[in-house]
Amino acid sequence: MIERIREKSSGNLTQDEIAKRVAEGWKLVAVEWERERAEAEPVAPEPWGEVPFGLRVSGDCAHLEDDPHEREALIAMMELTIEDGPYSSIADELNRRGLRTREGHRWTPVSVFQMLPRLIEVGPKIFSSEEWEKRRQRLAQI
Repeated sequence: MIERIREKSSGNLTQDEIAKRVAEGWKLVAVEWERERAEAEPVAPEPWGEVPFGLRVSGDCAHLEDDPHEREALIAMMELTIEDGPYSSIADELNRRGLRTREGHRWTPVSVFQMLPRLIEVGPKIFSSEEWEKRRQRLAQI
């Protein structure tokens, strides 16, 4: 079995820190760098693609897991879409519920429309969940 840890660094990685970890049996396998960028500087797309809305990288960085806030937004979008509401009403209701886009922005009719491919992709998983069954029963009563 392999054990992995991820530590937030407050400065430069020193040779002493590396030597200490190696002495404890650890092997350096990755280094992640970040910097402030100029607002106008374009962001290069990640080589592996963007993490789909509703998911996030797990704490061990080995797989994706559900993001509860984004998942709630997807389920609400699905519910409101089934109720046959216009995109503007769906956006208004998502904003009323305090749900935001991944970037923290308010939903707009366009941003809701852009989520349709993701809703189609995640629909079977949503429709087979216990949570959706409860919502479906409530929708049938309306």
